Amino acid sequence: MITTPLTDALVRGAAELEDTGRGLRPHRLPGRVRTLFPDPQLMAAESQPSGVRVVMTTEARTVELDLHPTRVSYRGTSRPRGSVDLVVDGTLVAGTRLDGGDHVEIDLATGTSEFHAGQSTTVRFDGLPGGDKLVEIWLPHNEGVEIVALRTDAPVHPVPAEKRIWVHHGSSISHGSNATSPTRIWPAVAARLGDVELHNLGFGGSALADQFVARVIRDRPADLISVKLGINVVNLDAMRLRAFVPAVHGFLDTIRDGHPDTPLVLVSPIFCGTHEDTPGPGEMHTDAAGTVTFAASGPHGPAPQLTLRVIRDALRSLAERRADDPNLHHLDGLQLYGEQDAVTHPLPDALHPDTATHGLIGERFARYAFGEGGPFAAR
Repeated sequence: MITTPLTDALVRGAAELEDTGRGLRPHRLPGRVRTLFPDPQLMAAESQPSGVRVVMTTEARTVELDLHPTRVSYRGTSRPRGSVDLVVDGTLVAGTRLDGGDHVEIDLATGTSEFHAGQSTTVRFDGLPGGDKLVEIWLPHNEGVEIVALRTDAPVHPVPAEKRIWVHHGSSISHGSNATSPTRIWPAVAARLGDVELHNLGFGGSALADQFVARVIRDRPADLISVKLGINVVNLDAMRLRAFVPAVHGFLDTIRDGHPDTPLVLVSPIFCGTHEDTPGPGEMHTDAAGTVTFAASGPHGPAPQLTLRVIRDALRSLAERRADDPNLHHLDGLQLYGEQDAVTHPLPDALHPDTATHGLIGERFARYAFGEGGPFAAR
């Protein structure tokens, strides 16, 4: 087997690779952001390589990747491990569930955490098709990893970036929560259907119109940009309307400083009965079986706090007021997942879609954005 050093040329979708001494840890936010605002929630989310993949051409029939995962769990809950997917010439051909690695267990009652060290693990894919082919190894969207080694039974070569780059920012739903594997999260589904290269800046619990994220998007190469905002502002009870609307204007203005004419889609929240008319903060509950569900703790009915209905109206009005930007497009999140969908495809934890619903959302976004006449349609 041939061991190939991992470099930026072989890894797509990351802002940078940190050398930990054991391996390379992909980060989706650059070091300056992590230094200026090391919020634990954001740091955990950005270090989970949602949308990050190792990309190469090779004649290899066997590929091995040594990984050291780091998973976070909450005491008393049951959460599935992350997965690694193998895509060959654009087709998903295999996937494997992770084991081993480190484990950070958080006690929500006390706020304390406990660290359990573990061993690295090897992900092996055999029986790849013969001949030269494009191979993509999609890293887990819901666990941090260090890439320790890449081995193949034939040489590998980096692939020149030729597809349009789509930079997407959103919440845990964009991050991929409740999807079972990294290629099944809705942005990955939409990117595949649109034949574009995904750079996913979906951060669980952290889509809050933060200026440092807007600057990351501003400074990153992008042919297409989308921003999905709202749910985290509600379930954190982070803002009132007076602060939220100017924050979104500033977020978009900052992006436009670096991408003045790039197609940009502003997406409002999908339907979530928990927060449609009830403000946050949100609460997480577990039952005896370790099943997690989410609820809203704010008062019902008219209130000064933000709800999803209020935010959708605010984003629609905001987009209308920016009519001088012909490349800004507004997409009502209810077109991706609406009230009727909650009947046929209920959110299993009352907040995040399951794998099948991720697929539905991804297909609908692709039809809207990449279809004929859509804001991301090839021209």
